[in-house]
Amino acid sequence: MKKLVLLGLISWLSLSAAFSQSKPPTGTITISGYVREAGSQEALIGVNVYRTGLPTGTTTNTYGFYSITLPAQDSIRLTYSMVGYTPENQSLSGQKTQVVNVSLQAGKLLSEVVVRSSRADEKVSDSPQMSQIDIPISQIKKIPALLGEKDVLKVLQLMPGVQKGSEGQSGIYVRGGGPDQNLIVLDDAVVYNASHLFGFFSVFNGDALKSVELTKGGFPARFGGRLSSVIDLNMKDGNKEKLHGEGGIGLIASRLTLEGPLSKKKSGPGSTSFLISGRRTYLDLLAAPFIASESKGNTSAGYYFYDLNAKVNTELGPNDKLYLSGYFGRDRFYAADKSTSNGGKNTTSTDVGVGWGNATGTLRWNHLFSNKIFGNASLIFSNYDFSISATNSDTYDGKTDQFDLRYTSGIRDLGLKYDLDIYPNPQHSLRVGVQATSHRFTPSAVVVKNTNVNENRAEVDKIDVVESGIYAEDTWKPDVHWRINGGLRLSAFTGSGETYFRPEPRLSVAYMIRPDLSVKASYALMNQYVHLLSNTGIGLPTDLWVPTTDLVKPQQSQQVAVGVAKDFTGGSSFTNGLALTVEGYYKRMNNIINYKDGASFLLIDDPTSARKVRWEDNVTAGKGWSYGAEVLLQKKVGRLSGWVGYTLSWTQWQFADLNNGQPFFPRYDRRHDISVVGIYELSPRVTLSGTWVYGTGQALTLPVATFNAYEQGSASNYYGGGGYTPPLVQQLFSYPRQVNEYGEKNSFRAEPYHRFDVSLQFHKKMKRHERTWEFSAYNAYNRRNPYFYQLNTTAQPGVNGSGATERTSLKRYSVFPIVPSVSYNFKF
Repeated sequence: MKKLVLLGLISWLSLSAAFSQSKPPTGTITISGYVREAGSQEALIGVNVYRTGLPTGTTTNTYGFYSITLPAQDSIRLTYSMVGYTPENQSLSGQKTQVVNVSLQAGKLLSEVVVRSSRADEKVSDSPQMSQIDIPISQIKKIPALLGEKDVLKVLQLMPGVQKGSEGQSGIYVRGGGPDQNLIVLDDAVVYNASHLFGFFSVFNGDALKSVELTKGGFPARFGGRLSSVIDLNMKDGNKEKLHGEGGIGLIASRLTLEGPLSKKKSGPGSTSFLISGRRTYLDLLAAPFIASESKGNTSAGYYFYDLNAKVNTELGPNDKLYLSGYFGRDRFYAADKSTSNGGKNTTSTDVGVGWGNATGTLRWNHLFSNKIFGNASLIFSNYDFSISATNSDTYDGKTDQFDLRYTSGIRDLGLKYDLDIYPNPQHSLRVGVQATSHRFTPSAVVVKNTNVNENRAEVDKIDVVESGIYAEDTWKPDVHWRINGGLRLSAFTGSGETYFRPEPRLSVAYMIRPDLSVKASYALMNQYVHLLSNTGIGLPTDLWVPTTDLVKPQQSQQVAVGVAKDFTGGSSFTNGLALTVEGYYKRMNNIINYKDGASFLLIDDPTSARKVRWEDNVTAGKGWSYGAEVLLQKKVGRLSGWVGYTLSWTQWQFADLNNGQPFFPRYDRRHDISVVGIYELSPRVTLSGTWVYGTGQALTLPVATFNAYEQGSASNYYGGGGYTPPLVQQLFSYPRQVNEYGEKNSFRAEPYHRFDVSLQFHKKMKRHERTWEFSAYNAYNRRNPYFYQLNTTAQPGVNGSGATERTSLKRYSVFPIVPSVSYNFKF
């Protein structure tokens, strides 16, 4: 009996122990940390972190931080994945909160990897965000470019919904918006003029960039201040493990980037790294000998641009990091001419200079409050200025007459921004923040000095305003089907005696029909308090930035978009990583501004009148609307990568003081726009790439007729008669002047634009460095695309003895025929 009791007791204890061991842990745990690139310790943005085999997951923020809260269990397996990197799997204890930092190895896009899991590296269907595109920097560097200069903005022009400007221009027009309606941000600092060489190249050096993201609709609440798009660019942090460099030598410019550690520690508190990247064109050096020989030394002229990116970051402690970054760039055109006569006694000299440039600076402090709360504070500086100088000096008989003109304009920002990322549980991801920016505008300042008259001075006073905003947004996943991003931004603007306070609701929703197929919809209301006045519409540096005032109201837009997103995973190597998005949108814009007909704020002809004319008197406010459909088929990995994009769109504007108050198509309205981009890795050493673009011609205003009008001369100087001049004498003293008759505004359509670019890269890896030769051709089949049109009138001989007649024809002018180029790039 005792044996039976003892045996029963042992059995009960064994069962109790087994039961206690099999009882699952209760509660939740949080796993957080940073994801970096192996070999450089560069923070990686947008890495997918998810529980292996399940949809529960999150992504890393701008600084590589992630946090995920899961139900406690015996063990958890997490997957870390990102396009272009080898996925990393981590088996972790599921019973405790912990910090897990991960390094991802850069993968080879050449070799195909067939993913047979329930979740691919990156899925467009799994996010509530729509109308957002990111392009890997490595892919940008393989796409053919004008004169071999890789250009981030020109690659974005190849995306659906983004219209191009004129031939070769880097300006972008998103879903019917103007060039000022794009918020271009580099490390939190706004860049106001993002072009070099009058718009043919952008200011962004791809060697210094880590990520590029375009948002053209469904804006999250953290973005504000523009109507049409946000282009968010982040600079590299700098290699923390070893000195690394890359650069290139091209036909018109060269560049060099260096990055490396500044401390012996590769990670942890005290580790510090730097990045410095520079680029300069040598067009002035190439043209100088030719100009000197042609003018026999009497004329000198030239143009150059340069830009410099720099960044330093350090870890102050396990929870604190400090970043200091800046951009400095400038364009300069100059010309000087000197002539002599009368044996050198009389001289005439003229000097002209045009310059513009950007400067930005950002100081950021990251602080990790807990494994669920991440904070970032930013102190931001941005400055853009433009200037024209002209001096003319004439010396006759020992007397000198000198004329000086100075014209300047600009905008300077000082800003403070604070953001919090909060991860309470897997279903919610919160972001809240506040921002304030002090703008100082100098719309125009003209100084004229003539030695023969009193000094004339005409200036517009500096304008100081403050723009601010506070926001909150939540990405919510209530179940396996719904993905919701909702938020509210409250924006405010104070200046010129007026205060504007505007709420901006935002909502994006996705419904997962299947794990790889979703239907999406979004709504966003945006306000814009700064405006760009442009005579040309192509974003030249002479365009003026001006603020909202009591007379000029804030611009406002409302945009609704719906779409379908489909991911192709598994199966063949070709379909792996392939994504398809189809979207339709409608956008309404109010209080957009434009110059009145014949108006300009560049008051050089009569600078003294600048005291009497306000810029508000030269503009008119109106409304606009844009709608259309966009298709994007994109592949980021594999031997063959690239995308096909198509846009069908309509854009119209209406101003009371333009086109007799009737609606018209703006210059950059294009009905059809197609882009095909292909990158094929022939072998590890050879890369072939090409782009083909097609677009409906731009809307232009051209004369519909010309005729000769006779302007009466001063006959009274030759004929006396008490103020009366006979009609016959009036006719004798009149002279013809050609007058153009214009029809409706932008009623003429230019010819369609299309072009094919091709590039071939040869790579070779040495022991300590890698080199790449690139041979490319811009406009490979030599299409004569229209840049501008002009009416030409020529005399035609008479027929059968009749008098001569005049014939008017429309002549098309092109800028770029086929442009071959060669460049040499290196890494070490």
